[in-house]
Amino acid sequence: MLNILTEPVIRLDLSGGVRKDANLPEVFAALVSDKVVSFPALRPHQRHAWHAFLVQLGAMAMHRAGGADLPDIADEWAKLIRGLTPDFPEDEPWQLVVEDITKPAFMQAPASSKEKEKDFKAVAATPDELDILVTSKNHDLKSSVASRAVPGDWLFALVTLQTMEGFGGAGNYGVSRMNGGFGSRPAFTLAPVEGLGAHLRMDIVTLLDQMGSLAREFPMRPGGIGLVWTVPWDGARVEELLLERLHPFYIEVCRRIRLRPGPEGNLAAVRTSSKAARIEARNLNGRTGDPWTPVNTKDGKSLTLASGGFRYNRVVDYFSAGDWKLPVLWNTSRSAGANTGRTQLVARAMVRGQGQTAGYHERVIPLRPRTVRAFGASGGAADLETIARGRIEKVRIVQRILSHAIQVFLARGEESDLPPEGRRLARLWLDQLDKIVDARFFEDLQDEFDLPDQAQRREKNLEWQRWLAEQARQTLHSAMDSLPCPAIHRYRARVRAEGLFEGRIRGNAGLPEIRDRRGEGVTE
Repeated sequence: MLNILTEPVIRLDLSGGVRKDANLPEVFAALVSDKVVSFPALRPHQRHAWHAFLVQLGAMAMHRAGGADLPDIADEWAKLIRGLTPDFPEDEPWQLVVEDITKPAFMQAPASSKEKEKDFKAVAATPDELDILVTSKNHDLKSSVASRAVPGDWLFALVTLQTMEGFGGAGNYGVSRMNGGFGSRPAFTLAPVEGLGAHLRMDIVTLLDQMGSLAREFPMRPGGIGLVWTVPWDGARVEELLLERLHPFYIEVCRRIRLRPGPEGNLAAVRTSSKAARIEARNLNGRTGDPWTPVNTKDGKSLTLASGGFRYNRVVDYFSAGDWKLPVLWNTSRSAGANTGRTQLVARAMVRGQGQTAGYHERVIPLRPRTVRAFGASGGAADLETIARGRIEKVRIVQRILSHAIQVFLARGEESDLPPEGRRLARLWLDQLDKIVDARFFEDLQDEFDLPDQAQRREKNLEWQRWLAEQARQTLHSAMDSLPCPAIHRYRARVRAEGLFEGRIRGNAGLPEIRDRRGEGVTE
C-alpha cells in the first residue's frame, strides 16, 4: 500500500512555477535534471535527513549496478532502486504500509513472526508525533497538529526519525551516526550553489569515488547491509548489527515502528520499544564514516553541536587544521563551483539535550574561489585560519573592554564599586555585539584573504578593527540609554564609562593599531 516507487506521494516545486506530486524515481530524475526548486512539505529540520537519505540511496543503487553516469529518466531510477531489494518482488521495502509484520515496509523493519504484532501498541496519530523535535511544552512548535497529513508527510517523518533520532528514554535508542544518545547528526560540508539537484549529484559522485577509502578506514564492506530496515528485528540485544556487517553508505533505522491505516482513511503509527540499539555503536562515539559529520581529532568523537549553533567562532574551529577531521564530502576538488566562486559551506544540526531539543540550526556561507582553493590544498587553509583567529581574538578584546565600561556605568561611574550582577547584565550587550560581528564575519574575512599582499591585508584588517570599535561604541551608548542609573549620577556614569572605553580601546592592550599617526585617537 502506498508504494513510493510507483505512487506520487512526494510533492515537488519545479522550475517554471510548476508543482506536482511524484514518486521516488521521478524525484531522482527531476533532481538529476536540475528541475527541483524545493520540497514544499519538507520542514527545515528535515532537510539534512532527506538529502542524506537520497544521496546514500542513490550512491548504493549506482554502486550495485556498476553505473557511473546518473540517469535522468525515472524508469531507470526505478530499476536501480529495485536492484537493492531483489528479494522483494512486491516492493514491500518501498511501501509505506505493509500489513504483514513479518515483511519490511519503508523505513520499518519486519518482525520474526506475526505474534510480535501484539507488541506494537503505542499510537502516533500524526507524523509530527514521530518527529525528533521534543515538543512536550507545546510552546515554540505545537505538537500533533498535522491532522490532515498526507503520505508524503509520513515519509519525511519516518526518514527523519529513523536516521536522526537520539535517545528517547528506556527502550528508545538513537542512531549510530552520532556521539551518544544526546548528540547530533550534523551536516558540515561544501555544496554548489546551483541548487538541490547539483548538490545531490555532487555528493553521490563523491561517495562513489570515496567508497574504497571509507571501507579501508572503517570495518564496513561494499557488499554489506545497506537498507537496515529490510532485516528482521525484534528488539533483542543479540540482534544488534556490528559495523562490519554494513555497507559504508548504510541507511539505518533506530525505532521499531509500523504504519497502519487509520479509522478515517488516514495513516497512523504503532510502535514498541527495544532492549538494545539496532546497531552496536556504543564505543564508536559516532565515528561511523558518516559522509557529513566531522570528527574531533583529540577525543575521537563526532561533532555534537552545542547551543548557540554555528556561530562564526565555532565554524572556524570546525575547519581548523588539526582540530577536526572533516568528512569525505568536504572535498573541494569535487566541487563544480570551485573555480567559479559558486560554492558554499552548508552547516545543519539539531541541538539535543536530555528530554529536550535546544533548537535546529542551519547556516549557509557563500565561499569565494580563493577560499575554496585554500580548503582543497594541503595546509592551504592555515593562512585563512590565522586571519580568522586573529579577528576572533580582537572581538574578545573588545568585548572585555565593552563589558568593563558597562559595569562602570552600572556602578554610577565608581570603578571600585562594580555591582555583582554587572557581568550578567553586560553579557546581553556583548551578545548583541557578537551578532553584529557574526552577520558579516565571513564576508569580511574573505575580503582580507582575497588580497594579494600583506600590506593590503594589514590595511583591510585595520579598516575592520575600526569598524569593530565603532560597533562596540554604539553598543555601549545603547546600553547606557537602556540600563538603570539614577538621574543624579547618570552624567558622571556616562562620562566615566565612555572615558574608560576610549582609553582601553586605544591602549596597547586594546586595539592600538586604530590610533592615527599622532596617537591622538581613532581614525574614522
